[in-house]
Amino acid sequence: MSDATYEVYAIKYGERDARRAEHFVGGDPHDAPMPMDYFVWAAVGPRGTWVIDTGFSRADGERRGRTYLRSVTDGLAAIGVDAAAVTDVVLTHLHYDHMGGVDEFPNARFHLQDAEMAYATGRHMARRALRHGFTPEQVAALVLEVYKGRVAFHDGDDELAPGLSVHHLPGHTLGLQSVRVATRVGAILVASDAAHYYENFTDGRPFIAVHDIGAMLDSHDRLRRLADDERFVVPGHDPLVLQRYPAARPELSGIAARLDAEPS
Repeated sequence: MSDATYEVYAIKYGERDARRAEHFVGGDPHDAPMPMDYFVWAAVGPRGTWVIDTGFSRADGERRGRTYLRSVTDGLAAIGVDAAAVTDVVLTHLHYDHMGGVDEFPNARFHLQDAEMAYATGRHMARRALRHGFTPEQVAALVLEVYKGRVAFHDGDDELAPGLSVHHLPGHTLGLQSVRVATRVGAILVASDAAHYYENFTDGRPFIAVHDIGAMLDSHDRLRRLADDERFVVPGHDPLVLQRYPAARPELSGIAARLDAEPS
């Protein structure tokens, strides 16, 4: 591994039962199951580890009817990452299932788009249709971290370290960012919720929770260009991720996958 390439992991911490009609603007004619997995990600390199997102809390998951399988701390420990030692966390956006575990990273700095903080604390949150994915107490807690000097803001695309960069891909929220990571197989894109499922971007079918449909579709086009191969785009919630990529170790099948590999 060179200084500019990383091992990348997807770690499943939660799940929920759902159906196809719940995941696409305009619904879906097939009334079939389409479960949702909840992930955090880690990019592990010679110069350190970057964690991407922090999951939801047990209490918030239960309140929203999600199944909490394990803490993010335990999930990271399974791949050899100590959450308490992590110094940098990328928050792709501020929905409850992506920033609900901020307190599990006591020594980290949190990387966030300017536009996302403005979105989560501004006029759009007066609208019930847009605020339902946010937990206000968590957003308020992150504002306090700003005053402690623990939040690093980015205005659009930015390189965070050699081989690792963030890219502003709005649509799902106003300030969503995805993470491009250099690996042994090429540059992959941890899309997070720029695309919840493979079908969202392969078939041009926007996810139903959306701030701006046109921007979401434009972001689908861009995420393909950011990865070295469309197959290397990793959606944020698709159970197929754990089927297409090899397990981090045999005993972690169904829990943690290696994304710096050729998907099946």
